Amino acid sequence: MNKLADIGLIGLAVMGENLVLNMESKGFTVAVFNRSTYKVDNFIKGRGGNKKIIGTHSISEFVKALERPRKVMLMVKAGKPVDDFIELLLPHLEKGDVIIDGGNSHFLDTNRRTAFLESKGFLYIGTGVSGGEEGALHGPSIMPGGAFAAWPAVKPIFQAIAAKVGDGIPCCDWVGENGAGHFVKMVHNGIEYGDMQLICETYQVMRDFLGMSAAEIHLVFKEWNDGELDSYLIEITRDIFAFRDKDGTALVDNILDTAGQKGTGKWTSIAAYDLGVPLTLIGEAVFARSLSSQKEERVAASKLLSGPPKTFNGDRQSFLLDLKQALYASKIVSYTQGYLLMRAAAMEYGWNLNYGGIAMMWRGGCIIRSAFLEKIWDAFNHDPSLANLIFDPFFRETMMIAQSGWRNVIAEAAKNGVPLPSMSSALAYYDGLRTANLPANLLQAMRDYFGAHTYERTDHPRGEFFHTNWTGRGGDTSSSTYNV
Repeated sequence: MNKLADIGLIGLAVMGENLVLNMESKGFTVAVFNRSTYKVDNFIKGRGGNKKIIGTHSISEFVKALERPRKVMLMVKAGKPVDDFIELLLPHLEKGDVIIDGGNSHFLDTNRRTAFLESKGFLYIGTGVSGGEEGALHGPSIMPGGAFAAWPAVKPIFQAIAAKVGDGIPCCDWVGENGAGHFVKMVHNGIEYGDMQLICETYQVMRDFLGMSAAEIHLVFKEWNDGELDSYLIEITRDIFAFRDKDGTALVDNILDTAGQKGTGKWTSIAAYDLGVPLTLIGEAVFARSLSSQKEERVAASKLLSGPPKTFNGDRQSFLLDLKQALYASKIVSYTQGYLLMRAAAMEYGWNLNYGGIAMMWRGGCIIRSAFLEKIWDAFNHDPSLANLIFDPFFRETMMIAQSGWRNVIAEAAKNGVPLPSMSSALAYYDGLRTANLPANLLQAMRDYFGAHTYERTDHPRGEFFHTNWTGRGGDTSSSTYNV
């Protein structure tokens, strides 16, 4: 009798195929299914040939090929396709079987699906998988959450295929209940948006203000990747600027400046609004992509709207050092805000998140992997209840050292009309955070004036609210006090 599969995977796009090959290379037998069954045949005849992979052509055949308790991993488009496949699978599964969603699903959908499947006697895992096609094949970062009872069944497989750091530590561990895994992956993607936008703003300063060529920019990123900015995104940026088109020109110069997005950055920003977290940098990164998509409007505006001439008369090397500090400090703010969002979500949804452990899961395999993450692990290892990453001694000192160059870059960019939305918002957050008295007292006075929304006083304990009859005509009735 042929051996049953250790796990099954539905969805043979690039990520699905590569995860199957990764699993098989680690000694697991994998059953596969795709709605378009010709993809199963092409895979089995091609990349999956002569391997411990079982091709199937129906849901029934697929489920029968799985060892009990059955473990089914979905690598399909987020949203309705996930629900559709769950409905197709349930009549063929038994209580105790596990369904795993490895796509970029919204965490609220994962909350709902976990509760629904547990009510039917099944187990559900929503797991973030990061690393792109190369990561999927050679070792991604995996962030599982959902029904903890399902973790022992999938742990050996997930930790075997995950990227490894240090002394073979897998970049995969249990994240938390319900949608915690997908939430952490969502925040990862939000930070990815922020990191990429910061790098793009750095590039624009080099190109438009310093007048540097792609070849010169390549050398700077090559140097930076050997220091504290060592990361996957800096590494690929280095390589991009060295890549030549067929005519010998830098390919990056021939790419249209309109950026797409699949929604995870937007979800991160919406979650921040819902939880009241100042996720300013990532929000600006999302809006920057939106502005980039308005190419025709920007071209028209460039002919109608004037700005200052871009002139640089200083020492380029000195300014590049400032720019490096600005990028590094802004990057710290991006991660700080992401961690604040995860902490707020943990409080809201009752998740017990291991913040240092999350940094280690991101240390290898994923898109935002960098040496920088070890410092985050150190910070939370030293103080698991750390309220704000910038309060950690290492990050506090780093920000103090970086802020002079950071401010110089922002000021010069503003004077010369170079837009730095995310980098500027990062500095504004830092300055707002370190300001004991913000002007929100005036804001509260205005809210009370026009809407009787009340305010607290500096000479009374927190939690006591007051209303003033500002015009003499409003009376003493006030609105109820609440925060959305």
